[in-house]
Amino acid sequence: MALGTTDNDTGFLRRSIGTLLKTPPLRTAASKKTALPQIRICSAGSLIHRIKPINNERTRFDMKKTALIVGMAKSGISSAKLLYRNGYNVIINDMKPVIPGLEEALSGIEYTDKLGEAPETLLDGVDLMIISPVIPIFAPFVRKAQSRGIEVIGEIELGYRYCSKGTHFVCIGGTNGKTTTTALTGEIFKANGEGQTFVLGNIGIPITEHASETRPGDTVVAETAALQLESIRDFHADAAGLLNITEDHINRFGSMEAYIAAKMRVFENQTEQDFAVLNADDPIVSTAETKAKKLYFSRLHEVRDGAFVRSGIIIFRMNGVETQLIPANELGIIGAHNLENALCAVCLAMSMGVKPDVVCNVLKSFKGVEHRIEYTRCLNGITFYNDSKGTNPESTVKAVEAMTKPTVLMLGVGNYDKQSDYRPVFRAFNGRVKAVVVNGSNTEAIMRAAKDEGFKNIYPCSDDFRALILKAASLAEPGDAVLLSPACASWGMFDNFEQRGDIFKEIVNSL
Repeated sequence: MALGTTDNDTGFLRRSIGTLLKTPPLRTAASKKTALPQIRICSAGSLIHRIKPINNERTRFDMKKTALIVGMAKSGISSAKLLYRNGYNVIINDMKPVIPGLEEALSGIEYTDKLGEAPETLLDGVDLMIISPVIPIFAPFVRKAQSRGIEVIGEIELGYRYCSKGTHFVCIGGTNGKTTTTALTGEIFKANGEGQTFVLGNIGIPITEHASETRPGDTVVAETAALQLESIRDFHADAAGLLNITEDHINRFGSMEAYIAAKMRVFENQTEQDFAVLNADDPIVSTAETKAKKLYFSRLHEVRDGAFVRSGIIIFRMNGVETQLIPANELGIIGAHNLENALCAVCLAMSMGVKPDVVCNVLKSFKGVEHRIEYTRCLNGITFYNDSKGTNPESTVKAVEAMTKPTVLMLGVGNYDKQSDYRPVFRAFNGRVKAVVVNGSNTEAIMRAAKDEGFKNIYPCSDDFRALILKAASLAEPGDAVLLSPACASWGMFDNFEQRGDIFKEIVNSL
C-alpha cells in the first residue's frame, strides 16, 4: 500500500562496509540480555541474520529463503518486518539511496541494505520479491525476476498468506468511496463483537502489520486498491464489494481496460460460497463476472437480492426475506454518494451474518472519515471543509454535490499529473460553486476545462498553500463554504493526501 494512495516515504542513511565491520549488528531488546544471534557478512554492506522461523497455518513459504523488498514506504517496511520474523533473509531496495527515518522504522530486525541500486542487479539468490503498489507488474525488472522463477507479489498478498487460517476477509474496492465504506464496514463488524476485527489495507494500515495477530474467526476488513490487486495470486475475499469504476490512474495502468481488470481481481479467487456486492447503478461494476453469489445495491431502484431504498427506508433483501433497517435520512454521513457507501456496507455485513440491530446502530452513529468532506472550522460565518481525499475528478464531483451552501472550491494542490479530464467537475457545479481557486502542476489543464465549460470565476494562484487558502476565504461570504477537494493527487507538493489535509486544517485553525 505503499507509495500510491496511502503510503508514506520513510528511510535511513546507508551504512558502509567499514562501519559494518566495526559496529555490532542491530539488536532487538531481547538480544541485549542474551548472546548475539549468529550473523555472517555476505558482501560489502550485506548483513543477514538467522532466526528460528515462526509457524503459521496459512504460511506457504519454505523458510530460510531470501526476500527482496522493492519500495520502502509503509507497506515495504511492514513486509520486511514480517518476513524477517518468519525466518527470511531480507534485502531492502528503493530508488532513493537515502530515506530519512528508515533505520529507526526497521529497528529490531537485520537486513541487507541495497537502497539506490537497480533491482534487476539484486536478483541472485532471491526466492521472493515484494513490490510496492506503484510498481507495475509489467515493469522490466519484474518480468526479469519472474523469468528466473522468482515469485513476485505485493503486500496484501503477503499479508493474506500470513493471516491465520479461518480469518474472514471482507474487501471493499472502487474508484471513490472505498475508504469511507471500509471504515463504516469495519465499525459494523467491531460492534457485532464476534472475534476481533482488523481494519486494514489501503486505508492506511498494511495487512502485514497485523497478520500474525489474527486468529480463526477474526475478520479483516480491507480496503483494496487496483494498484494492490494487480499483484495478488491467492488472495481470497469471503465477501467483496465494488462501489464504482471511473477513470483514474490511467498513466499507471496504460488503459482504462487494464484499470478495470485490476479492480475486478478482487473477485478472482472467490467461490460459490462467497459474496460479491455490486453497484447496480454503475454500468461497469454491475456487469462484473464472478463465481460468488451476487448481491446488488442501488439508491435509484429496488434490486432482487441486496440493499435499496423504498419509501425512504433502507431495505436489505436476500433469498426473498426482507429486513427493514433505518430511514435513509438518519444516516450519520451526508450525500448521495454516502448513501451508496452505506448500502454497500449493509450488503457486506448482512451477508456475513451481522445482526440487523447492530447494522442500524452503526449506520446512525458513524460520522465519516478524516479528509473526506471533513468539517474543519466555521470562521466569520464561513464553513471550511477538508476533502483532501478527493484525488480525482469523480471524487470531487461527489463532494461538490454534497454541498448545501454556496461554495468556493480549491482545486489542484499537487504536482502530479494523472492526465485526468476535469470537465466533469465544472459540469457538476449546478449553481453550487461560486468561485474556484487553483494551483499546482495541473493548473493549466483545470483552467482549460473551466473555459471549455464556460466557468469564468476561476483564480490561479501561486504554489503557496496558505496563500491559496487565504484567497479562497477572501472570495467567500458569511453563510458560504470553502471546500478543499483538489481532484488531483497530492504528490510533488505533499507526501500524501493525509499530509495535505492535515496542513489545510492547521492553516485554517490558525486563521
